[in-house]
Amino acid sequence: MAKAAQSVTSVDVSPDEDRRGRILRYTIAMSIRFVCVILAVLVHGWLMWVFFAGAILLPYFAVVIANAQGAGSKNKSSHTAVVAKPLTIDASAFMDAAKNQGPTE
Repeated sequence: MAKAAQSVTSVDVSPDEDRRGRILRYTIAMSIRFVCVILAVLVHGWLMWVFFAGAILLPYFAVVIANAQGAGSKNKSSHTAVVAKPLTIDASAFMDAAKNQGPTE
């Protein structure tokens, strides 16, 4: 089965933009974790355990969220793929070119 041609408009975001987005998502998640740790120390009762759970479980979810890939691109739906028709040349064109060239010495 022939693979569909990739057009320039269907290319994903650049690696630099992707990396920047991952770093931003991870930094936000770790900032929330830091707040959970501080609040877990300051608050007493059942809410303390909620903040401790957030501080303990958030690193795992932060890595999963930061490394998530997929259909998160905003502009992907607005692109339309333009694919050129394949160029076909039959064998007679080569035969004619060989006859016109003649022998070389």
